[in-house]
Amino acid sequence: MNLKNAVEGKEYTIQKIDTDDEELNAFLFSLGCYSGESITVVSHKKGSCVVSIKDARYNIDNQLAEAIIV
Repeated sequence: MNLKNAVEGKEYTIQKIDTDDEELNAFLFSLGCYSGESITVVSHKKGSCVVSIKDARYNIDNQLAEAIIV
């Protein structure tokens, strides 16, 4: 399941990042978003979702949310 389909308020563990873009992988890693890390979907918006990673909140678009497999 990816983050776009995740339930709000539930904590998940990231299984993998499903993208071929190395720059995107590096960006997600800099946010603390990598395999084994806990992530929580705070809310879903029309074109994005708000997530909590390591006590920080980020607004990510749906394309990015689909690349994060939990």
